Amino acid sequence: MKPFDGAITHFFESKAPEAIRAAITGRKKGQIINPEYPYDHQMNGKEYEEILYGLQIELVKMQSWLSETGARVAVIFEGRDAAGKGGTIKRFRENLNPRSAKVVALSKPTETERGQWYFQRYIQNLPNAGEISFFDRSWYNRAVVEPVFGFCTPEQTEHFFTQVPEFEQMLVDDGIQLVKIWLTVGRAEQLRRFLARESDPLKQWKLSPIDVKGLSLWQAYTDAITTMFERTHTATSPWNVIRSDDKKRARIAAIRLVLSQLDYTGKNANIVAPPDNNICGDPAAMGFELD
Repeated sequence: MKPFDGAITHFFESKAPEAIRAAITGRKKGQIINPEYPYDHQMNGKEYEEILYGLQIELVKMQSWLSETGARVAVIFEGRDAAGKGGTIKRFRENLNPRSAKVVALSKPTETERGQWYFQRYIQNLPNAGEISFFDRSWYNRAVVEPVFGFCTPEQTEHFFTQVPEFEQMLVDDGIQLVKIWLTVGRAEQLRRFLARESDPLKQWKLSPIDVKGLSLWQAYTDAITTMFERTHTATSPWNVIRSDDKKRARIAAIRLVLSQLDYTGKNANIVAPPDNNICGDPAAMGFELD
């Protein structure tokens, strides 16, 4: 049985734009179906595993450096639904000591938390000395998901935009190394991943009513994302956009991005190369038209 009475399949068959349906239906194995993506096919699996292995060794070195120096790192993962946030975080952490490499994935706020300062529950999950925190979604819920679905008022969103640059400036001033990553994915590829989840009993748990409703809100998401970049892409805490139509390339780019910003002991510059600038860059470089 498919979750939500097969609502994703229904959207695909009756509501998705014809070009989206054609791209998904005509896709061949390993093919990238986003015409704006700079590569035609997914990265070769053997090449990916070799690069990932070397980068994960570097991540272990980085964690040792954190322990020795007491440095603090916070990595924010945001992006469209099904863009690969969880899978990317998994590749960061799978060989790290979980005691000092923690994932922060908060559920919707409780009644008590709704009465607190908006940033309060996130502050409690910032890294302590010697730790790295991976935020699987973050305070940026108030910039995109909440306004798109009407979970907050326009006044609350505006208040957020007023406060967040100063909030992040305080984190950086206090010594936290903050890295903000936005994973972006084409509309056809997003829907293809949703259809795959709907049909896979082991992945159906990843779907939610928000995912189903969001299928019809692509443009509303796009507008909110653009506004977010315009208001929160700063010199102190810039956004790094990674195009994730190929999950393998996106994971490698994300790990390289984070490691390249940390001056840890024993860094192998041959392995920690800059991320592929064809798929990783600032919002404007990745195609977002900002005012």
